[in-house]
Amino acid sequence: MDEPISHKEQRIRKMTHLYYSRPEIQNAIFEFAKNREVCPRYFEGFGKRPDSFQYPGDVFQLVKKGATSFHCSEEIWEDPLKIVTGMSERELNEIRIGWDLLIDIDCKWIEYSKLAARAIINVLQNHGIKAVSLKFSGSKGFHVLVPFKAFPKDIAGENIKDLFPEFPRKLVAYLRHQSQEEMKKILPEDFFQQFKDVKIKKGIKCNTCGEIVNEYIWKTLFCSRCNIQEQRKIEKEFDKKLKCSNCRKEFDIEKSEPLYICQKCNISSKELPINFSQSEQIDLYELMGLDLVLVSPRHLFRMPYSLHEKTALASMVIDLEDLEKFDMTDAEPMKVKIKNFMPSCEEAEAREFVLQALDWYSQNKPQEFSEKPTGKYADYKPLELKNITEKDFPPCVLNILKGIADGKKRALFILINLFRSIGMDKEELEKKIYEWNQKNEVPLKDGYIKSQLTWAYRRKPIMPQNCKEFYQGIGVCQPDNTCSAIKNPVNYVVRKNFGANKNPKK
Repeated sequence: MDEPISHKEQRIRKMTHLYYSRPEIQNAIFEFAKNREVCPRYFEGFGKRPDSFQYPGDVFQLVKKGATSFHCSEEIWEDPLKIVTGMSERELNEIRIGWDLLIDIDCKWIEYSKLAARAIINVLQNHGIKAVSLKFSGSKGFHVLVPFKAFPKDIAGENIKDLFPEFPRKLVAYLRHQSQEEMKKILPEDFFQQFKDVKIKKGIKCNTCGEIVNEYIWKTLFCSRCNIQEQRKIEKEFDKKLKCSNCRKEFDIEKSEPLYICQKCNISSKELPINFSQSEQIDLYELMGLDLVLVSPRHLFRMPYSLHEKTALASMVIDLEDLEKFDMTDAEPMKVKIKNFMPSCEEAEAREFVLQALDWYSQNKPQEFSEKPTGKYADYKPLELKNITEKDFPPCVLNILKGIADGKKRALFILINLFRSIGMDKEELEKKIYEWNQKNEVPLKDGYIKSQLTWAYRRKPIMPQNCKEFYQGIGVCQPDNTCSAIKNPVNYVVRKNFGANKNPKK
């Protein structure tokens, strides 16, 4: 028996046929969708990808089938229907013809969304960019767009259409920083009083980059049984007992003090204590709702004049000068008037903005915080093997390196720990990992891989899982004669490498 339709869904479905039947709405959505990947949403779930429109009437045909809203890519394609899930970066570059810079503001409070949008617009305009457009998201946020034509075609000899998403992410990072400074100028006088009890990220601020830093406890520990001392960085919320890694006796805590680490600047309060504001600060970035999530491959955003399922309001285009007087009731579907979301633009008018952004990013790019291991890991050294090649790898690892469909996270764990255990150079390790990821049917997100690498670099390399069941579970176990004599891929590499160096001709 079908579940009853909720009141919210009934309301939006009654509105869709009346609203999307208007020719001007169909034309507005169709015109913006040209050369973009399009995906309809059917209230709770999305339709098939990739998709595109051939005619304006296609919009209403999908509505008749139950579509409630329409979403599209910020990337611009030669033919969106040529996109295939799992395509490599090179293959995507061949069919991508550009991208628009799309800044997503998603604040919980509409009035502060307005302030964030105004701050971003001011920064862009202060850099000489006139081609800026704005639209209401349909809920409590806004989308700010700068068209691809506004950017120079190449930077340092590289075509910027092929530098997605890393190039626009750098621009957004700079814009994010600059807009925070701009927003401080327009905050109300009672701002901090308004948010003192609001659940929004707060904490100690880095005086260099303005980011809220990570907070830890730096503990000096002593084991009276082994007569050894260790210092450890502990998560602030960590509440378990700390035990000696040699004898498992509970440590005596000799000293405990706060530790602040700015991941972006790669500094800690142990190195530069005066670099961290001691008073608790509100994270303006979180308040503004600015993130880099939208700047990612094939990410979709709500199209201009598409309805929003939660509010039944239209994602309408707003004149920049009308931002402050905008009211959410202005976006009621039958009241909206059509305006073009794609602004007129001069070729490469954002060049100065790009140059300043790249210069700023080169000085302020996020860095991995590295710390030397202490205690039992302080003198750890990986295996020293000579002239390792892929011929030394066991069959299961060779099968993983061909690319897999299932078990990618487990496979990543195997590769990282195998490569580190055999002493592979960090640069080569990361190159192999990212090359492998592109061969997977659906690649892992780069952010996930980076986080796993960062986590691994802070610890002693550990052996990957022993053979058989773990590798059978992801369908890569195909044992050869050498496999029968060993239990772990690291042992396999050691044996193969030793044999190859002992008999170089063989």
